Amino acid sequence: MYGVFLILVLIVTGGAIAFIGDRLGSKIGKKRLSLFGLRPRHTSIVITILTGICITTLTFVAMAAVSENVRTALFGMERLNQTIRATESSLQTTSAALAAAQQEQGRTNEALEQSKDKVDRLQAQQAALEDRSRALAEGNRLLEAAKEELTQKNDALADDNAGLDARNTELMTGNKELMVDNNVLTAANGKLALDNTELEKRTDDLRMGIRIMREGDITYRAGEVLASGVIRGSRAEKDVRADMDILAQLANRNILQRLGENTADAEVWLYQPEYDKAISVISSSPQDMVVRIVAAGNLVRGEPVRAVLQLYKNSIIYRNHEFIIARPFKMTGKGNGEAEHVVMSFLQDVNAAAAARGILPDPIRGSVGVMEGTQFYDIVQAIAPLEGTIMLSAYARGDTDALGPLRLNLKLETEKP
Repeated sequence: MYGVFLILVLIVTGGAIAFIGDRLGSKIGKKRLSLFGLRPRHTSIVITILTGICITTLTFVAMAAVSENVRTALFGMERLNQTIRATESSLQTTSAALAAAQQEQGRTNEALEQSKDKVDRLQAQQAALEDRSRALAEGNRLLEAAKEELTQKNDALADDNAGLDARNTELMTGNKELMVDNNVLTAANGKLALDNTELEKRTDDLRMGIRIMREGDITYRAGEVLASGVIRGSRAEKDVRADMDILAQLANRNILQRLGENTADAEVWLYQPEYDKAISVISSSPQDMVVRIVAAGNLVRGEPVRAVLQLYKNSIIYRNHEFIIARPFKMTGKGNGEAEHVVMSFLQDVNAAAAARGILPDPIRGSVGVMEGTQFYDIVQAIAPLEGTIMLSAYARGDTDALGPLRLNLKLETEKP
């Protein structure tokens, strides 16, 4: 509306001035007036020129008086251009600063992601250290219990030693006829003193083991099998002892292979009375016996490898090609991932069934059977594309006794046998 009003004012003003100039020129022409000694026609031309000048002048004056934008365009254009250039320069500077800030934000975000990854790794390391700390604490507890037991035995032997000293003093005051018995008791007293010295050494070793347990690494876990084998029963003790010695030597070789140390430092330690009792039990048993030499506790590198004996009656658990179990499974044909999961689940069922039947499981892993990798791959490839219900069955491959391991043949059946 403001622009329309300005145009109307200019039209009206121009028209009015043109009308006045025309009328004035006409009157001057009719009256044949003369200005500055000019002829009347020339005077009319001058009046017309002056009228045009007045129209233009009044137009600019009216526009300048009415509109600030016109005044700016007429008198402040250079200053306006300078302001525009300054604004553009400021805008470029601000844009550059914004780009730099965005780059800095990107670097900050990247550093934040790296910090998060580092925190995750540190948390995982902390969890692993906590697990190891709990395992070491459990080993420390077992060693403390063993130390307490040995201390009690040491005290009992010390009491026996004191009693034998008193008996020896009494016999020395007796007659010469008891000298032979006195010598025997003296020898027994010396043996007890040696046993006492050995127990004191074992106590020191336990203290050393506790210190090593806090700093060292565990080479054998409690219950881990060092060596195992089947020894025939109903034989002379010397023959059984020879087989037991061979089994102990096998344990020594396994320990040497695990630790990579010399044989003297890696020798298994078995409690002699327990060893002798096991030989007697096997010798008098009508059945063959499965003998396992297992770690008595968590063993740390550098300490003696203490072990205990485990005896089990041996027999044939599965005959060659004997059926073990069968299980149905629902397949969707999703490929090897689903097939591997199904086979692994079936193997766990086979493991549980064989263990319940009497095959001795591995104390650490709990497994009783083995299967060739090619057979596992073949059965996975066979069932991977199938859809619907399938039946997997397991059969023994060869006669298998309680010692194991149970070797398997897996089959894809059309129906449960």
